[in-house]
Amino acid sequence: MTSNLTEQDAQHLRYCIDLSRQVRDSGKHPFAAIVVDADGHIVAEAGNDSLPPEGDPTRHAELVAAGLAARRLSPEQLAAATLYTSAEPCAMCAGAIYWCGIGRVVYALSEHKLLGLTGDHPENPTFALPCREVFARGQRRIEVTGPCLEDEAAAPHIGFWQQP
Repeated sequence: MTSNLTEQDAQHLRYCIDLSRQVRDSGKHPFAAIVVDADGHIVAEAGNDSLPPEGDPTRHAELVAAGLAARRLSPEQLAAATLYTSAEPCAMCAGAIYWCGIGRVVYALSEHKLLGLTGDHPENPTFALPCREVFARGQRRIEVTGPCLEDEAAAPHIGFWQQP
């Protein structure tokens, strides 16, 4: 567990991990994200909805949750908000988080460990680009905590990505 992970952070991450299990149980990729305001209230949540053929490949959980939060909170509230996610945001989602103005990200499963679970599965061509590197290119600072609770976050992925 990362040293600056609070008990509230751990609770929110475990909630995301539970949501990712529910998403898997519905037949989608096992990813989930929530946005929490400065008072600790969940203002947006989403599971991954990008599984073809009916899913939209841009509807990753982090992108959807960030977009919902941006419609519900002011720029000042977004800057004080935290996006929690069951897995490290990809480059697309990191961009969405940045453009929505969310001030903090806490993630469970690293992109590196996720790649070890997904392998070369065609439905998850993992980027080797950590979210910290994406955020570092922006003009606005985003605090990042993670990876945290990786073994717990990996559990919903075990067996999901095996190709027939």
